[in-house]
Amino acid sequence: MSLNLDAKLAKVKEFTRSESFKSIAAAIICALIGIVIGFIILLIINAEHAPKAMSTILKNFLYFRKDSQKIYYLGSTLVKSVPMILCGLSVLFAYKTGLFNIGVAGQYCIAIGVALWAALAWHWVWWACLLLAVVAAAFWGALAGFFKAFFNINEVIACIMLNWISLYIVNVMMHNARVMNLSLSETYGIRVNSPSSILPSLGLGKLFHNNEYVTIAIPLTIIVAVLIFIVLEKTVFGYELKATGLNKNAAKYAGMKDKKNMIATMAIAGALAGLAAGLYYLTDIQAWKTASSVPAMGFNGIAVAFLGGLNPIGVIFAGYFIEHITLGGSFIDMHYYNPQIADLISSIIIYACGFVLFIKEVIAKISRKEKSEESAAGQGE
Repeated sequence: MSLNLDAKLAKVKEFTRSESFKSIAAAIICALIGIVIGFIILLIINAEHAPKAMSTILKNFLYFRKDSQKIYYLGSTLVKSVPMILCGLSVLFAYKTGLFNIGVAGQYCIAIGVALWAALAWHWVWWACLLLAVVAAAFWGALAGFFKAFFNINEVIACIMLNWISLYIVNVMMHNARVMNLSLSETYGIRVNSPSSILPSLGLGKLFHNNEYVTIAIPLTIIVAVLIFIVLEKTVFGYELKATGLNKNAAKYAGMKDKKNMIATMAIAGALAGLAAGLYYLTDIQAWKTASSVPAMGFNGIAVAFLGGLNPIGVIFAGYFIEHITLGGSFIDMHYYNPQIADLISSIIIYACGFVLFIKEVIAKISRKEKSEESAAGQGE
């Protein structure tokens, strides 16, 4: 009996020292830190209603009493998680290959403009709109990769410049009576003006109490995450991309095409951001409004990537979690708090998620210390 217990304890110890456990533990700790800090701020503003407000944020769709409403808004949360997850995958893909794609916002933005123009001005079928958005965003990402590969321009600088250029291009492009209600400065509804451009549901909407925004975007996102995992971890192409990112000179010496790999990496990262925009806006859940800043979705993708432990499967859960608490904040009772408090709390939790790698390293140090102490104790015996 004691032998079985010792074997089980040994397995538990082995698991707690694994990379998977460290990533999961770091993500949970960071999320809890963000929640605690957010709760403290709520206490400072209005201590009496702080517990209820934080509970509301964490509940999200569970805030509703009727089961039908809970199911419907669960569907909406999943729909809004799609771009968050795919933007996280875009950041992750580039980071895994040694590049920092801070241009997700711009790639996402240019894809929005292209997808909505194809739908509202040309009335293309949904798959054509989606494909064009992906290609446009891939091209936008490849530009940063091209500047990095041939002119050694830091991809962060190139991406930041391209972010603002994409915003102004889309603002100008959308300011057209064919696609936008100019008096409201927002695009027309796709469902009314071009029904064939709406992503198909295939009956998934019925599972969420006839939520018309639930489409094939949800299962497609999961499939893409799995494919990214396979490409990065199980293919020669993924190995070459990672090798180029780690040391482009060594990769070139080994016969790999370093410049081509850099451009390909940023193109794929851009395509993922474009897929995020297409799968979200072609549900008609949101219109494009003339904006003065690039979409925050691209920057939130950075937090999602790190909260997910830089693992494509982890990014699925991280993206859902961040969208869950973001939407939950919209249900806070505004009689006691400023309407912007929901964004503040969500931002704090998202910001805290950026410390995942730091927390993971702390856990790793503790694990190494315990292992060395056990080893020393074993030698002493």
